[in-house]
Amino acid sequence: MRLRKPVGGVIGCMIFAIVACVTINIYFPAEKVQSVAEDIVNEVTGKTGDEGDTAPKGDKNSFLRDTLFAAFVSTAWAADATTVSNPTIRSLKQSMASKFSRMRPYYQKGAIKEGSNGYVQMGNTQGLALKDKRTVRGLVDAMNSDRKRLYAEVAKAMKIDPSQISKIEAIFAKEWQKAVR
Repeated sequence: MRLRKPVGGVIGCMIFAIVACVTINIYFPAEKVQSVAEDIVNEVTGKTGDEGDTAPKGDKNSFLRDTLFAAFVSTAWAADATTVSNPTIRSLKQSMASKFSRMRPYYQKGAIKEGSNGYVQMGNTQGLALKDKRTVRGLVDAMNSDRKRLYAEVAKAMKIDPSQISKIEAIFAKEWQKAVR
């Protein structure tokens, strides 16, 4: 007596197993978002972005490094630099820069602090007058509203899926924290 093997069923199960194991990876351009975040935060806070460069301008080593860098870095790499701008983003940056200049003294007093989620938070407001506390609350709410819109606009401009906005917020959070130190 001969046993028949259900070949069609085995092959069907194998195909199903292979297809079921396929995962879809959504590409997230972290380096490009990092570059955009750094540019936007520096513009909003009034920083130039090169304050961390400690090499003296006349240093021979820095000249050599810069020359070698310019000679060997591909122009395609330079063209890949990301700038994100549209009318909404420009408007948000202006609005945020105005708010940031009014918030700066409250950062210094500790009444406002940067959260790890990309948004500002109330800090220690014990030493503030009632009017100043209201001002701080209004600035925090308005800034967070602008940031929420900014992150969504950056995602849209960079063609990033809206489900990835939390990653954009996290990258911006680090830049905001560096800016207010």
